[in-house]
Amino acid sequence: MSAKRQFRIWRGDETGGDLQDYMVEVNEGEVVLDVIHRLQATDAPDLACRWNCKAGKCGSCSMEINGKPRLGCMTRMSTFGDDETVTVTPLRTFPVIRDLVTDVSFNYEKARETPAFAPPADVAPGDYRMQQVDVERSQEFRKCIECFLCQTVCHVIRDHEENKQAFSGPRYFIRAAELDMHPLDARTDRKEYAQAEQGLGFCNITKCCTEVCPEHIKITDNGIIPMKERVVDRRYDPLVWLGSKIFRRGETPQTSVTTARQGSPTPGSARGGLHSHAGGSHDSQAEVQAQSGVNWHREVPHPTAPAVDDRGKLPLTELTFDRAAAPSPFGDDVTFPLPPEHLNFAHPDQDNKH
Repeated sequence: MSAKRQFRIWRGDETGGDLQDYMVEVNEGEVVLDVIHRLQATDAPDLACRWNCKAGKCGSCSMEINGKPRLGCMTRMSTFGDDETVTVTPLRTFPVIRDLVTDVSFNYEKARETPAFAPPADVAPGDYRMQQVDVERSQEFRKCIECFLCQTVCHVIRDHEENKQAFSGPRYFIRAAELDMHPLDARTDRKEYAQAEQGLGFCNITKCCTEVCPEHIKITDNGIIPMKERVVDRRYDPLVWLGSKIFRRGETPQTSVTTARQGSPTPGSARGGLHSHAGGSHDSQAEVQAQSGVNWHREVPHPTAPAVDDRGKLPLTELTFDRAAAPSPFGDDVTFPLPPEHLNFAHPDQDNKH
């Protein structure tokens, strides 16, 4: 069975364009990409459309169909009413090249910025061993076909062009989560990188990325939220925070912006100079940008792990002991009051010398 259906397709390029109406033959069992190919063969031979596998595995035919980001090859015509006009437009978040083809190079730039898997130095290739539960945990994220539907629907970059430099998007959050969960990855700063470099804090977990994923990856629940929880544990857990203040008191904290004065280097800093909460680029211009919330040239921050005992626990027994006279968590070599140079504090007006 076949019938004529009305399509409304955006035609144009980077200079502008508009929606044009077409009446196209539609057969039973066809998908939107089939109809676009028929339209190219009949009424619009110059219609530009990107596609490859036509099997939902390459992610090339990403487009917006009736306002929702979808794959053209996986959207069946039977899901629309017989009298419904099917409107096909390019991905709105990315610049248009022509017709339905957009420039998604932004995503590849973010992919190059993401640190690759770091194999363990003490294990030879071929000797890698993992528990099946670890394989399954990260395998979900490797199902991504890079259709970038999650990227285009994310309102952080969809509605705010200025965020693109500082925000990697859900596709690369799950890449960071995958590597952070990988038991053989040698890097230990995936969480810090996601927070400082990928803009994880911008995400407010609306789950719109999960809703449009054609591979049904639980991007938010299994990737972004666990990464956010790990960042919170490291940066905002009160015991970890207190432990870092006590046991690493001579070092400049990454959670504050401190400026070393001329001739008085910051304690714990080998190089002195400027330290940014966004990674410490040691560059005056970058520091000015960092203090205003923006820093495009920052270095990847180096995590500072709290001092722990043999069991991996913080020895803060005085705070958790059920009676007085517990052992001091500060150690026997600390006298009070603490010297001023051992106190880490960043005042909002710290750069105001008056």
